[in-house]
Amino acid sequence: MIEISEKTEYVILCGVSTDDSDDTEKSLDELEELTDTAGAVTVAKVIQNREKVHPGTYIGKGKIDEVAELVAKTGATGLICDDELSPAQMKNLSDALDIKIMDRTMLILDIFAQRASTNEGKIQVELAQLQYRSSRLIGTKNFSRLGGGIGTRGPGEKKLEEDRRLIRDRISRLKGELETVKNNREITRSGRKRSNIPVVAIVGYTNAGKSTLLNTLTGAGVLEEDKLFATLDPTTRLYVTESGFNMMFTDTVGFIRKLPHHLVDAFRSTLEEAKYSDIILHVVDAANPECYNQMYVVYETLERLGAGDKTVITALNKQDIAESTGIKDLHAKKTVKISAKTGAGLEQLIAAIEDEIKNSRVRIEKLLDYKDAGLVGQIRKYGDLEEEDYREDGIFVRFGMPKERALSLGLLEKEEKPQY
Repeated sequence: MIEISEKTEYVILCGVSTDDSDDTEKSLDELEELTDTAGAVTVAKVIQNREKVHPGTYIGKGKIDEVAELVAKTGATGLICDDELSPAQMKNLSDALDIKIMDRTMLILDIFAQRASTNEGKIQVELAQLQYRSSRLIGTKNFSRLGGGIGTRGPGEKKLEEDRRLIRDRISRLKGELETVKNNREITRSGRKRSNIPVVAIVGYTNAGKSTLLNTLTGAGVLEEDKLFATLDPTTRLYVTESGFNMMFTDTVGFIRKLPHHLVDAFRSTLEEAKYSDIILHVVDAANPECYNQMYVVYETLERLGAGDKTVITALNKQDIAESTGIKDLHAKKTVKISAKTGAGLEQLIAAIEDEIKNSRVRIEKLLDYKDAGLVGQIRKYGDLEEEDYREDGIFVRFGMPKERALSLGLLEKEEKPQY
């Protein structure tokens, strides 16, 4: 019998494997990391091989009996399932085992609640929590089993005891507050566009070293910790190269497999920093044996955010401890091996980013026919409109724009030389 502390949650992790791959085992290893980040201790892992998850209880009756035996043996106080549970699955498991039942989504929401430090972050977390939990208030006899500890921390927890109408009202108010924050963020983005300083969005799997890289480059002072989702709120810092070229680096929330859609929706304005950037810097943990799967998750998430067509430069990080040297990212325009911790390779990385930005942005002067007046709106949307003059023979515009966008809008021909 494990000696139990009253202050610590001891949990059993559970997953369902529907094929012959070892993905479920790897996913449970990651779930254990998430559990550790949330402050709980994993005492056992259980995997059931099934054609599909049980619609009523997630796992079958025999496996529930096995978990019950483990609860008695280890003194576990909770069960965390590796997939998002339906309200019925959560209720039935709770009734069968009489312990706290959580799922991967609830655990990630709890970690986000711990990490949120700004007003925007707290609003986003509470909104995601309430949206997730509102559908789980129906038919739950004893929601007190979800009280306290991991999976229920944060500003949204007291609202679980109120009726659905109050929760809907609270969600509505939070969406209004978030819309105000979103508008402020868009004003900030517009200011960056007017300054003509290109923006580099740092993306990557959680704990890949994004914050360490930002700190090393700019001295941003962002929290660095060897835990998943160590930083939550985005940070933007100016960087000036040795040649005097200015660029903005923006750190973003780390991605993870099975990222809850409630979080994606609530954090969309934050995550969309990647969508509105000039270039994406993809930081990869080259020392992690799961790096290829992590890269896949990152690109899948970028597609969900509408940023799948952005130019990507990949930084294969942690070269100071990486064993494999043959890692490749076929999606990236360029790949550079670095160590954000030691600073190795950062000069080459900055040079690659600077070259790509300079090659991708063009300055154009053009006289548009009045029948093409709609293009002025496209220039405002995707570029920097510096001059707009309505003349007898057409509309004179002077603007800067990413080269690929100018080509796609017909504002620049492939063989045409832009004016800088």
